[in-house]
Amino acid sequence: MDQPALSTHDTPIICRVTPWYFKRMGMMAAMLAAFGLYFIYDGKIGYPKANGIADKKTWFEESVLKSFDEAKAGGKLEAWLADAKTQDWPTGRDGEPPRWVSYAAKNGWPEKPHRYTDKEIVDQFWWGGGTMLVSLAVGILILLNKNKILRGEIDHLITPDGKKVLYAEAFRVDKRLWDNKGLAYVWHRPAAGGKEVKAVIDDLKYGGAVNVLNLLLTQFKGELVEKITEPATPSTTVGDAAA
Repeated sequence: MDQPALSTHDTPIICRVTPWYFKRMGMMAAMLAAFGLYFIYDGKIGYPKANGIADKKTWFEESVLKSFDEAKAGGKLEAWLADAKTQDWPTGRDGEPPRWVSYAAKNGWPEKPHRYTDKEIVDQFWWGGGTMLVSLAVGILILLNKNKILRGEIDHLITPDGKKVLYAEAFRVDKRLWDNKGLAYVWHRPAAGGKEVKAVIDDLKYGGAVNVLNLLLTQFKGELVEKITEPATPSTTVGDAAA
């Protein structure tokens, strides 16, 4: 990640949004859109198709098998077989009843088709529409962040939202997430009075933001909160325990 030089009176630090941020957000938007289309596909095609197969199984059990059993019991199996062939029904083998598992396999259907309720089908459209809207929101967020910058001046920084933070007004800096997530939080309070405000320095999103943080810290005299490493517990040897 490129890191601009520290600011002078004439050269501010300009931290623009990183390609990593746009790549991550773009992948998120694409993934959400894909899920949304998948939900809509299931509601429009997938679930009705599954229900059609479930209807086929019901037809197989109530029409084919039932009529086969009746014909066999009445001694009319030959006539049933002839009629079944003209209707392209499954007929079984050697006088055995036709089997759904064989008929389903022949057509590429599942052995135990699932039937979806009307509510489940409608829910797919709700999920699809909602996920597509979230994808659109992420896309809008990408556009809104396109030209944002974090700016560091000699005695203040300007957040991507345009808020000015004087280094002299900062009273607490929290760096506990810096090593893992590149995040630092700066609490400041206007000298004229007012409530505490938190500003964020995000080094993963804004390239070179570490230089803004370092510049602030050169003038900072407040509370610095950093990750505290616990001291290692000395191991106890057998000889020590015996003593």
